[in-house]
Amino acid sequence: MTTSAHLTFTPADHPEIKKGKIGVLIANLGTPDDFSYWPMRRYLNEFLSDQRVIDYPKWKWQPLLQLIILTKRPFSSGKAYESIWDKERGESPLMTITRDQTLKISEVMADRHGDKVMVDFCMRYGNPSTKSKVREMVAAGCEQILFLPLYPQYAGATTATANDQFFRALMEEKWQPASRTVSAYFDHPSYIEALANSVTRAYENMEARPDLLVVSYHGMPQRYLMEGDPYHCHCQKTTRLLRERLGWEKHELATTFQSQFGPEEWLKPYTVEEVARVAKEEGKKSIAVIAPAFSSDCIETLEEINEEIKESFEDAGGEAFTYIPCLNAERGHVSALSDIIDENLQGWLD
Repeated sequence: MTTSAHLTFTPADHPEIKKGKIGVLIANLGTPDDFSYWPMRRYLNEFLSDQRVIDYPKWKWQPLLQLIILTKRPFSSGKAYESIWDKERGESPLMTITRDQTLKISEVMADRHGDKVMVDFCMRYGNPSTKSKVREMVAAGCEQILFLPLYPQYAGATTATANDQFFRALMEEKWQPASRTVSAYFDHPSYIEALANSVTRAYENMEARPDLLVVSYHGMPQRYLMEGDPYHCHCQKTTRLLRERLGWEKHELATTFQSQFGPEEWLKPYTVEEVARVAKEEGKKSIAVIAPAFSSDCIETLEEINEEIKESFEDAGGEAFTYIPCLNAERGHVSALSDIIDENLQGWLD
Protein backbone atom coordinates (compact mmCIF):
# COMPACT_ATOMS: atom_id res chain seq x y z
CA MET A 1 0.00 0.00 0.00
CA THR A 2 1.27 3.49 -0.85
CA THR A 3 2.32 5.55 2.14
CA SER A 4 2.77 9.28 2.48
CA ALA A 5 5.00 9.92 5.48
CA HIS A 6 8.32 11.34 6.55
CA LEU A 7 11.32 9.07 6.24
CA THR A 8 12.35 7.36 9.48
CA PHE A 9 14.54 9.56 11.69
CA THR A 10 13.92 12.70 9.65
CA PRO A 11 13.15 16.03 11.33
CA ALA A 12 9.60 17.35 11.48
CA ASP A 13 10.24 19.97 8.82
CA HIS A 14 11.53 17.41 6.29
CA PRO A 15 9.69 17.61 2.90
CA GLU A 16 6.94 15.02 2.52
CA ILE A 17 8.03 12.02 0.44
CA LYS A 18 5.60 9.54 -1.02
CA LYS A 19 6.88 6.00 -1.40
CA GLY A 20 5.87 2.48 -2.20
CA LYS A 21 4.50 2.47 -5.74
CA ILE A 22 5.68 0.95 -9.02
CA GLY A 23 5.04 2.94 -12.18
CA VAL A 24 4.25 1.48 -15.60
CA LEU A 25 4.66 4.17 -18.24
CA ILE A 26 3.32 3.28 -21.69
CA ALA A 27 4.72 5.30 -24.60
CA ASN A 28 3.23 5.85 -28.03
CA LEU A 29 4.50 7.89 -30.98
CA GLY A 30 2.44 11.03 -30.47
CA THR A 31 -0.08 13.29 -32.11
CA PRO A 32 -0.47 17.00 -32.85
CA ASP A 33 -2.68 18.98 -30.48
CA ASP A 34 -4.75 20.10 -33.45
CA PHE A 35 -4.75 19.76 -37.24
CA SER A 36 -4.31 23.51 -37.91
CA TYR A 37 -1.02 24.92 -39.20
CA TRP A 38 0.91 25.88 -36.07
CA PRO A 39 0.13 22.80 -33.94
CA MET A 40 0.99 20.65 -36.97
CA ARG A 41 4.21 22.55 -37.52
CA ARG A 42 5.28 22.17 -33.86
CA TYR A 43 4.56 18.46 -33.95
CA LEU A 44 6.30 17.85 -37.28
CA ASN A 45 9.29 19.93 -36.21
CA GLU A 46 9.78 17.85 -33.08
CA PHE A 47 9.33 14.60 -34.98
CA LEU A 48 11.45 15.42 -38.03
CA SER A 49 14.22 17.03 -35.94
CA ASP A 50 14.78 13.76 -34.09
CA GLN A 51 18.07 12.36 -35.37
CA ARG A 52 16.89 8.84 -34.61
CA VAL A 53 14.26 9.44 -37.31
CA ILE A 54 16.23 11.54 -39.79
CA ASP A 55 19.93 11.02 -39.19
CA TYR A 56 21.33 13.48 -41.74
CA PRO A 57 23.81 16.06 -40.35
CA LYS A 58 21.97 18.97 -38.74
CA TRP A 59 23.77 21.57 -40.87
CA LYS A 60 22.40 19.88 -43.97
CA TRP A 61 18.94 18.81 -42.76
CA GLN A 62 17.72 21.69 -40.59
CA PRO A 63 17.77 24.45 -43.28
CA LEU A 64 15.80 22.16 -45.60
CA LEU A 65 13.39 21.23 -42.83
CA GLN A 66 12.80 24.74 -41.49
CA LEU A 67 12.75 26.69 -44.75
CA ILE A 68 11.01 24.30 -47.12
CA ILE A 69 9.42 21.21 -45.56
CA LEU A 70 7.81 22.92 -42.56
CA THR A 71 6.36 25.70 -44.69
CA LYS A 72 4.36 23.22 -46.80
CA ARG A 73 3.93 19.92 -45.02
CA PRO A 74 1.80 21.19 -42.09
CA PHE A 75 -0.94 22.02 -44.63
CA SER A 76 -0.98 18.58 -46.32
CA SER A 77 -0.52 16.68 -43.06
CA GLY A 78 -3.17 18.84 -41.43
CA LYS A 79 -5.70 17.89 -44.11
CA ALA A 80 -4.89 14.22 -43.57
CA TYR A 81 -5.34 14.55 -39.81
CA GLU A 82 -8.56 16.52 -40.26
CA SER A 83 -10.01 13.60 -42.23
CA ILE A 84 -9.65 11.29 -39.20
CA TRP A 85 -9.96 13.83 -36.35
CA ASP A 86 -12.54 13.28 -33.63
CA LYS A 87 -14.15 16.72 -33.58
CA GLU A 88 -16.23 16.02 -30.48
CA ARG A 89 -13.29 14.91 -28.35
CA GLY A 90 -10.92 17.38 -29.99
CA GLU A 91 -8.21 14.77 -30.51
CA SER A 92 -6.81 12.21 -32.92
CA PRO A 93 -7.78 8.52 -32.76
CA LEU A 94 -4.30 7.60 -31.55
CA MET A 95 -4.81 9.71 -28.44
CA THR A 96 -8.22 8.21 -27.74
CA ILE A 97 -7.05 4.64 -28.28
CA THR A 98 -3.85 5.01 -26.23
CA ARG A 99 -5.88 6.41 -23.34
CA ASP A 100 -8.33 3.49 -23.61
CA GLN A 101 -5.47 0.97 -23.67
CA THR A 102 -3.94 2.56 -20.59
CA LEU A 103 -7.23 2.55 -18.70
CA LYS A 104 -7.88 -1.13 -19.43
CA ILE A 105 -4.32 -2.17 -18.57
CA SER A 106 -4.61 -0.18 -15.35
CA GLU A 107 -7.76 -2.14 -14.49
CA VAL A 108 -5.95 -5.44 -15.08
CA MET A 109 -3.01 -4.31 -12.93
CA ALA A 110 -5.39 -3.24 -10.16
CA ASP A 111 -7.08 -6.66 -10.23
CA ARG A 112 -3.73 -8.40 -10.03
CA HIS A 113 -1.74 -6.11 -7.74
CA GLY A 114 -4.13 -3.76 -5.95
CA ASP A 115 -2.93 -0.17 -5.69
CA LYS A 116 0.75 -1.11 -5.84
CA VAL A 117 1.08 -0.38 -9.60
CA MET A 118 0.38 3.01 -11.19
CA VAL A 119 -0.22 2.92 -14.97
CA ASP A 120 -0.10 5.97 -17.24
CA PHE A 121 0.87 6.89 -20.81
CA CYS A 122 3.03 9.46 -22.56
CA MET A 123 3.91 10.44 -26.11
CA ARG A 124 7.38 10.63 -27.64
CA TYR A 125 6.32 13.72 -29.59
CA GLY A 126 3.68 16.17 -28.45
CA ASN A 127 1.55 15.79 -25.33
CA PRO A 128 1.42 14.36 -22.74
CA SER A 129 5.20 14.49 -22.75
CA THR A 130 7.44 11.77 -21.37
CA LYS A 131 9.07 14.29 -19.03
CA SER A 132 5.76 15.38 -17.50
CA LYS A 133 4.62 11.81 -16.85
CA VAL A 134 7.91 10.71 -15.31
CA ARG A 135 7.66 13.74 -12.99
CA GLU A 136 4.10 12.79 -12.01
CA MET A 137 5.12 9.21 -11.25
CA VAL A 138 8.06 10.26 -9.11
CA ALA A 139 5.86 12.75 -7.25
CA ALA A 140 3.27 10.01 -6.68
CA GLY A 141 5.85 7.82 -4.93
CA CYS A 142 6.98 5.47 -7.71
CA GLU A 143 10.31 4.04 -6.63
CA GLN A 144 10.52 1.89 -9.76
CA ILE A 145 9.28 2.69 -13.28
CA LEU A 146 8.79 0.18 -16.08
CA PHE A 147 8.84 1.91 -19.48
CA LEU A 148 6.90 0.23 -22.29
CA PRO A 149 7.25 1.62 -25.83
CA LEU A 150 4.21 0.42 -27.80
CA TYR A 151 6.27 -0.88 -30.71
CA PRO A 152 6.20 -4.68 -31.09
CA GLN A 153 9.15 -4.66 -33.53
CA TYR A 154 12.28 -2.80 -32.39
CA ALA A 155 13.60 0.07 -34.50
CA GLY A 156 16.02 2.82 -33.67
CA ALA A 157 13.53 5.39 -34.99
CA THR A 158 10.74 4.17 -32.69
CA THR A 159 11.74 2.07 -29.67
CA ALA A 160 15.18 3.60 -29.19
CA THR A 161 14.10 7.22 -29.44
CA ALA A 162 11.26 6.58 -26.97
CA ASN A 163 13.80 5.08 -24.56
CA ASP A 164 16.14 8.03 -25.15
CA GLN A 165 13.41 10.44 -24.11
CA PHE A 166 12.63 8.39 -21.00
CA PHE A 167 16.28 8.46 -19.95
CA ARG A 168 16.47 12.21 -20.60
CA ALA A 169 13.48 12.67 -18.29
CA LEU A 170 15.18 10.61 -15.58
CA MET A 171 18.26 12.83 -15.84
CA GLU A 172 16.24 15.72 -14.43
CA GLU A 173 15.09 13.88 -11.30
CA LYS A 174 16.90 14.60 -8.06
CA TRP A 175 15.97 11.15 -6.75
CA GLN A 176 15.85 8.80 -9.69
CA PRO A 177 13.60 5.76 -9.48
CA ALA A 178 14.99 2.40 -10.49
CA SER A 179 14.02 1.86 -14.12
CA ARG A 180 13.55 -0.85 -16.72
CA THR A 181 12.59 -0.77 -20.38
CA VAL A 182 10.51 -3.46 -22.09
CA SER A 183 12.18 -5.24 -24.99
CA ALA A 184 10.49 -5.63 -28.37
CA TYR A 185 7.71 -8.21 -28.17
CA PHE A 186 7.37 -9.05 -31.88
CA ASP A 187 7.44 -12.79 -31.18
CA HIS A 188 5.64 -12.90 -27.84
CA PRO A 189 3.05 -15.72 -27.93
CA SER A 190 0.26 -13.56 -26.48
CA TYR A 191 0.88 -10.84 -29.08
CA ILE A 192 0.89 -13.34 -31.96
CA GLU A 193 -2.27 -14.92 -30.57
CA ALA A 194 -4.02 -11.53 -30.48
CA LEU A 195 -2.97 -10.82 -34.08
CA ALA A 196 -4.16 -14.22 -35.28
CA ASN A 197 -7.49 -13.85 -33.52
CA SER A 198 -8.04 -10.45 -35.13
CA VAL A 199 -7.46 -11.95 -38.58
CA THR A 200 -9.72 -14.91 -37.87
CA ARG A 201 -12.55 -12.66 -36.67
CA ALA A 202 -12.23 -10.39 -39.69
CA TYR A 203 -12.27 -13.32 -42.14
CA GLU A 204 -15.30 -14.86 -40.44
CA ASN A 205 -17.24 -11.65 -41.11
CA MET A 206 -16.43 -11.58 -44.84
CA GLU A 207 -18.68 -13.04 -47.51
CA ALA A 208 -15.69 -14.40 -49.43
CA ARG A 209 -12.13 -15.15 -48.35
CA PRO A 210 -9.60 -12.59 -49.71
CA ASP A 211 -7.04 -13.77 -52.25
CA LEU A 212 -4.19 -12.38 -50.14
CA LEU A 213 -3.45 -10.98 -46.68
CA VAL A 214 -1.04 -8.06 -47.00
CA VAL A 215 0.94 -7.65 -43.77
CA SER A 216 2.03 -4.02 -43.98
CA TYR A 217 4.68 -2.57 -41.67
CA HIS A 218 5.95 0.99 -41.37
CA GLY A 219 9.00 1.38 -43.56
CA MET A 220 12.53 2.61 -42.88
CA PRO A 221 15.54 3.36 -45.08
CA GLN A 222 17.28 0.23 -46.36
CA ARG A 223 20.51 1.77 -45.07
CA TYR A 224 19.33 1.41 -41.47
CA LEU A 225 19.06 -2.36 -41.94
CA MET A 226 22.58 -2.52 -43.34
CA GLU A 227 23.80 -0.51 -40.34
CA GLY A 228 22.45 -3.12 -37.91
CA ASP A 229 18.86 -2.16 -37.11
CA PRO A 230 16.92 -5.43 -36.50
CA TYR A 231 13.51 -4.03 -37.51
CA HIS A 232 13.28 -5.81 -40.87
CA CYS A 233 14.08 -9.16 -39.27
CA HIS A 234 11.53 -8.60 -36.51
CA CYS A 235 8.85 -7.82 -39.08
CA GLN A 236 9.59 -10.92 -41.11
CA LYS A 237 9.46 -13.09 -38.01
CA THR A 238 6.14 -11.60 -36.90
CA THR A 239 4.63 -12.45 -40.29
CA ARG A 240 6.01 -15.99 -40.17
CA LEU A 241 4.72 -16.62 -36.66
CA LEU A 242 1.33 -15.18 -37.60
CA ARG A 243 1.16 -17.46 -40.65
CA GLU A 244 2.14 -20.50 -38.60
CA ARG A 245 -0.41 -19.68 -35.90
CA LEU A 246 -3.12 -19.35 -38.58
CA GLY A 247 -1.99 -22.57 -40.27
CA TRP A 248 -1.74 -20.89 -43.67
CA GLU A 249 0.55 -21.45 -46.65
CA LYS A 250 3.27 -18.94 -47.55
CA HIS A 251 1.49 -17.69 -50.66
CA GLU A 252 -1.50 -16.56 -48.60
CA LEU A 253 0.43 -13.68 -46.97
CA ALA A 254 2.78 -10.97 -48.21
CA THR A 255 5.04 -8.76 -46.10
CA THR A 256 5.27 -5.13 -47.30
CA PHE A 257 6.40 -1.72 -46.04
CA GLN A 258 4.61 1.63 -46.16
CA SER A 259 5.08 5.35 -45.36
CA GLN A 260 8.23 6.07 -47.35
CA PHE A 261 9.76 9.53 -46.89
CA GLY A 262 12.70 11.26 -48.56
CA PRO A 263 15.01 10.32 -51.45
CA GLU A 264 16.62 7.14 -50.08
CA GLU A 265 15.64 3.59 -50.96
CA TRP A 266 13.49 2.10 -48.21
CA LEU A 267 12.66 -1.46 -47.24
CA LYS A 268 10.79 -3.21 -50.04
CA PRO A 269 8.33 -4.14 -51.36
CA TYR A 270 6.45 -0.88 -50.89
CA THR A 271 2.85 -1.57 -49.87
CA VAL A 272 1.35 1.02 -52.21
CA GLU A 273 3.17 -0.53 -55.19
CA GLU A 274 2.74 -4.16 -54.19
CA VAL A 275 -1.06 -4.01 -53.87
CA ALA A 276 -1.21 -2.58 -57.39
CA ARG A 277 1.18 -5.23 -58.69
CA VAL A 278 -0.78 -8.19 -57.32
CA ALA A 279 -3.95 -6.76 -58.85
CA LYS A 280 -2.39 -6.15 -62.28
CA GLU A 281 0.08 -9.00 -62.63
CA GLU A 282 -1.49 -11.73 -60.48
CA GLY A 283 -5.13 -10.84 -61.02
CA LYS A 284 -5.97 -10.72 -57.33
CA LYS A 285 -9.35 -9.06 -56.96
CA SER A 286 -9.71 -9.22 -53.18
CA ILE A 287 -7.15 -8.45 -50.48
CA ALA A 288 -7.10 -7.73 -46.75
CA VAL A 289 -4.47 -5.54 -45.10
CA ILE A 290 -3.25 -5.72 -41.51
CA ALA A 291 -0.62 -3.49 -39.88
CA PRO A 292 1.05 -5.34 -36.96
CA ALA A 293 3.68 -2.67 -36.26
CA PHE A 294 1.03 -0.20 -35.13
CA SER A 295 -0.42 -0.78 -31.67
CA SER A 296 -3.13 1.83 -32.30
CA ASP A 297 -4.95 3.01 -35.38
CA CYS A 298 -3.49 6.31 -36.49
CA ILE A 299 -2.81 8.49 -39.53
CA GLU A 300 -0.78 5.72 -41.21
CA THR A 301 -3.61 3.21 -40.98
CA LEU A 302 -6.82 5.21 -41.08
CA GLU A 303 -5.71 7.62 -43.80
CA GLU A 304 -2.77 6.03 -45.62
CA ILE A 305 -3.97 2.41 -45.76
CA ASN A 306 -7.70 3.08 -45.97
CA GLU A 307 -7.32 5.79 -48.59
CA GLU A 308 -4.01 5.90 -50.50
CA ILE A 309 -3.20 2.18 -50.49
CA LYS A 310 -6.82 1.18 -51.07
CA GLU A 311 -7.00 3.57 -54.03
CA SER A 312 -3.79 2.11 -55.49
CA PHE A 313 -5.28 -1.41 -55.38
CA GLU A 314 -8.61 -0.39 -56.88
CA ASP A 315 -7.01 1.72 -59.64
CA ALA A 316 -5.02 -1.37 -60.66
CA GLY A 317 -8.18 -3.47 -61.02
CA GLY A 318 -8.73 -4.70 -57.48
CA GLU A 319 -12.33 -4.95 -56.38
CA ALA A 320 -12.61 -5.85 -52.68
CA PHE A 321 -10.31 -4.18 -50.13
CA THR A 322 -10.57 -4.86 -46.40
CA TYR A 323 -8.53 -3.15 -43.72
CA ILE A 324 -8.25 -5.17 -40.50
CA PRO A 325 -7.97 -2.64 -37.63
CA CYS A 326 -5.03 -2.51 -35.26
CA LEU A 327 -5.33 -4.42 -32.00
CA ASN A 328 -6.11 -1.14 -30.24
CA ALA A 329 -7.83 -1.66 -26.86
CA GLU A 330 -9.40 -5.02 -27.67
CA ARG A 331 -9.36 -7.62 -24.91
CA GLY A 332 -6.70 -9.90 -26.42
CA HIS A 333 -4.28 -7.01 -26.90
CA VAL A 334 -4.81 -5.67 -23.39
CA SER A 335 -4.25 -9.18 -22.03
CA ALA A 336 -1.05 -9.58 -24.08
CA LEU A 337 0.36 -6.24 -22.96
CA SER A 338 -0.57 -6.98 -19.35
CA ASP A 339 1.25 -10.33 -19.54
CA ILE A 340 4.32 -8.61 -20.99
CA ILE A 341 4.22 -6.00 -18.21
CA ASP A 342 3.97 -8.65 -15.49
CA GLU A 343 6.90 -10.58 -16.94
CA ASN A 344 9.00 -7.43 -16.81
CA LEU A 345 7.90 -6.56 -13.26
CA GLN A 346 9.32 -9.79 -11.87
CA GLY A 347 11.46 -9.08 -8.84
CA TRP A 348 9.75 -5.77 -8.15
CA LEU A 349 6.48 -7.28 -6.97
CA ASP A 350 6.13 -9.64 -4.04
